[in-house]
Amino acid sequence: MNNLLRLEQGVARMVADDPWTLIREPSTPRPAGLLILPLAHWLEAPSTHAVWLGPDDDVESLVPWLASLPLIALDFPSFRDGRAYSQAYLLRSRFGWAGELRAIGDVLRDQLSHMRQCGFDSFAVREDKSAEDALKGLAGMSVLYGRSVIEPRPLFRRR
Repeated sequence: MNNLLRLEQGVARMVADDPWTLIREPSTPRPAGLLILPLAHWLEAPSTHAVWLGPDDDVESLVPWLASLPLIALDFPSFRDGRAYSQAYLLRSRFGWAGELRAIGDVLRDQLSHMRQCGFDSFAVREDKSAEDALKGLAGMSVLYGRSVIEPRPLFRRR
């Protein structure tokens, strides 16, 4: 993933060398190294590899392994499909998962601020888009009125 952005201690930066390889199709030959496998394929033999979930996958199926998972990727097959926002929010707020949460698929600059509010901390920006430009999208808004994973108290409670 050449267009990878990651938040570290609240600061966004571009990642030059991502150690993870995303496997989209279970039939794809597995290269050596760290892999991000589709949920159905990963569940056949849960391992130290990471997992990615599609919009129809149930995040609760990962609960027994959350403590050992180094990374979970959530897929946005289209920028119009926002189910991964809900999956991210559940992983962070209900299940308390604190590992790396990566947005993959149709990830665009305009979505990054909202993805961050839902708990994503790494973003595989679509390959035909500029990672430098997308980095600006992580600045987002300076004041959030509603609650989010990064600020659970609404604005009126923060005064």
